[in-house]
Amino acid sequence: MNTIVLKLSNAQLDQLKTHYATKSVPNKNPYTLFVAKKNGVTITGYTSGKVMFQGPNAQSEAAKWDKAQASIKPNDNKNSPQKTSAVATHLPKDFSKKSIIGSDEVGNGSYFGPLVVCAVYAAKENLSYLKKIGVKDSKMLTDKEIRQLAPKIAETVPFQKLVVTPEKYNEIQPKYNAVRMKVALHNQAIYLLQQKIAPTKAEGILIDQFTSEANYKKYLRQEKNPVTTDLHFITKGEQYHLAVAAASILCRASFLEELEKASKNLGFLLPSGAGNKSDQVAAKILQQGGINLLAKYAKLHFANTKKAEKIAGF
Repeated sequence: MNTIVLKLSNAQLDQLKTHYATKSVPNKNPYTLFVAKKNGVTITGYTSGKVMFQGPNAQSEAAKWDKAQASIKPNDNKNSPQKTSAVATHLPKDFSKKSIIGSDEVGNGSYFGPLVVCAVYAAKENLSYLKKIGVKDSKMLTDKEIRQLAPKIAETVPFQKLVVTPEKYNEIQPKYNAVRMKVALHNQAIYLLQQKIAPTKAEGILIDQFTSEANYKKYLRQEKNPVTTDLHFITKGEQYHLAVAAASILCRASFLEELEKASKNLGFLLPSGAGNKSDQVAAKILQQGGINLLAKYAKLHFANTKKAEKIAGF
C-alpha cells in the first residue's frame, strides 16, 4: 500500500476538508481533523498540518493538492519492495536495527493542553519486544491503546519527558517562537537522557523533524548544553525507528492525562486540536474567569483566543 504525506497550510487543509466532505467517515482520534475515503484512497488530515493519503491510488490523489511535496513512505507490505522518501536516504544502513535515541513532541498543534516532548533510548535488544507489544505511530492508535502501551514502554526503556503546561508556555512564548521552544525542549530531553544512560552511548539520535536541520542547529547554538553529534532529522520519524514511535506514545499518553485533569478541574471537556469547538470552549472559560483563567489551560497566542473573545463578547 502506498502512503503519501503532505505538509499543508491551514487554508489548504480547509480546502481538503471541504472537498472531501461528502466522502468523510467517522473518526474519534483527537489529532485527526477529518478522514475520508475516495477511489480506494483513505485521506486523513491531522492537526499537525499533515495529510496522509493511503491506498493504491494515493500518489495520484495526493498530486492533485501538492505534487511537489508528496513523499512516498515505507510500504506496509513486507513481501514487496519498500519505497522511501528521498529524505530517508541519508540514514545509516540498518538504522532501524540500531540502538537509538528518538525524540518527538505532542501538543504543539492543540490550543488546550500542554506541549510534551519525550526522548527514548531504544537499545537494539529491546526492539523486538517494543514491536511485539504494538509500538508504532501513535496517530494510528486509539487513546485506549496509547494508555495501555505507555506504562509498558516506560518499564522497558529509559526515557526523559518534559511537560510544558499552558501557563508555563504562555510565560516563555513571547521570548521563544514555536520552533526555538521545541529545539530547546528536544535538546534538553536528549541531553538529560544521555546523562541517565551514561556511560552507554546511543548509536545515533533521530528527531522527528519539525524544521530544517540548519534551522534546528541555528537555535541549538543558543542552548546551554547543546547535543550536536550523531543527529538525524526526518519527518514521520516513527516510521524509521521504534525509539521515535515509543517517544510519541509516551508524549501523547501524558498529553491525554494532562488534558483529562484540566477538564476535571473545569468541570467540562477540553477538546484537543484547534478547531471551532476549541473557540466555543475557550469563550466559556473566558466568561467564567477571564483571560487569567484561560491562560491556565490554553496557548494564548493561537488565533483561537481572538475568536473566543468575540464569541464571549469581550
